[in-house]
Amino acid sequence: MIRAVTLLFFFLLISCNNGGENTTKENATPVIETQPDLHYGIDLNHFELQEKKIRRGDTFGKILEENGIDYPEVYSILQAIKGKVNVRKLNVGKPYSLFYSKDSLATPEYFVYHPGVSAFSVIHLRDSLYGKEVIKPTRTVELEASGIIESSLYETMQNSGINESLTYYLSDVYAWTVDFFRLQKGDRFKVIYTEKFVDDSISVGIERIKAAYFEHKGKPLYAFEFIGDPEKGIVDYFDDNAKSLRRAFLQGPLKFNRVSSRYNLRRRIAYYGNRIRPHKGTDFAASVGTPILATANGTVVKASYTKGNGNYVTIKHNGTYSTQYLHMKKRKVKAGQFVEQGDVIGWVGMTGNTSGPHVCYRFWKNGKQVDPFKQKLPDAKPISSDLKSKFAEYIIPYKTKLDCIPFEDAPQEGITVYNNKTPNAKDPS
Repeated sequence: MIRAVTLLFFFLLISCNNGGENTTKENATPVIETQPDLHYGIDLNHFELQEKKIRRGDTFGKILEENGIDYPEVYSILQAIKGKVNVRKLNVGKPYSLFYSKDSLATPEYFVYHPGVSAFSVIHLRDSLYGKEVIKPTRTVELEASGIIESSLYETMQNSGINESLTYYLSDVYAWTVDFFRLQKGDRFKVIYTEKFVDDSISVGIERIKAAYFEHKGKPLYAFEFIGDPEKGIVDYFDDNAKSLRRAFLQGPLKFNRVSSRYNLRRRIAYYGNRIRPHKGTDFAASVGTPILATANGTVVKASYTKGNGNYVTIKHNGTYSTQYLHMKKRKVKAGQFVEQGDVIGWVGMTGNTSGPHVCYRFWKNGKQVDPFKQKLPDAKPISSDLKSKFAEYIIPYKTKLDCIPFEDAPQEGITVYNNKTPNAKDPS
């Protein structure tokens, strides 16, 4: 009997001990792991961060000395990062970051300089000194957008939340077929393009337009990117009938052409006492420093200065056509140099007889100055016949996509649109 009681007591004791152990485990305080809070690859859980901007007169050494790091240490840091990070030129207004260890705010441990959204430099300032440049990975996204013109193409893009720089790319595509300073209310467009992003939200620029549709004065104009010359790898834009959208000549010598004075043989000029002085050129107004473009391929036959013309350039394109560009601030080309359509040959200025900044564009046909806007200019070289079938097959999916994009004044469901900061769609790829 005594033995049975003893065994029972023993089993109860074991049960109590086991229950105690389970209770202890269940009531134990859980260990919480701190999640890394990375800023430029540095865990902010261990540092105090100060964000600043480069001021006029700032240098890397001056910034460190103002933060408790003496010149001998600065010299050692510069020697350690030599050839890895260049801090000789810090641009005014650009941000930089100082990371201080939480145990002390006397001196920073890291210096991070980030002049752009796609790259930054990290420099470790204590113990194991080192420096490295970090290039952020970019993601290319295919996007779609559309709009209806109310005033200008740029404002339409801006009001629709589309990257405004798409304006310049679209104007390049249609530079030879649409005068973007004469758009009408109700003109409309659709475009398929690619844009690059870092951090999935910050745009680092439009990459290219793959296909577009522009309706101007009720006339539809398709555009499809295609390599028209496989041997040279030249990419151009063609309409849905495989006809090149490019002409042998640009409509004007500027990226955005604004005509301030047309070719006029009976023009009266206030500068000459309001007397009739034939104006055999076309003036395109622009601010000083605006790039001037060669309107077609050709050879520079003159790059000089005269009292009336100021700095000017004359290009011979072939046996029929020649062009001239007057009043440049500065010339970029020399006589005998071959230039291609769209090459920068100089910059808008006010040299010679002129009352304001502009480029006077002169156009010769068979040795006679004529109005370029009244000439039936030749088309660019058409797509080769052996590539036409390949082109026709290539554009089918893009034309289908374009036709399915609805025209909207603002981004709507079904239209993929990004602005410069926040994407609202996933990568369709």
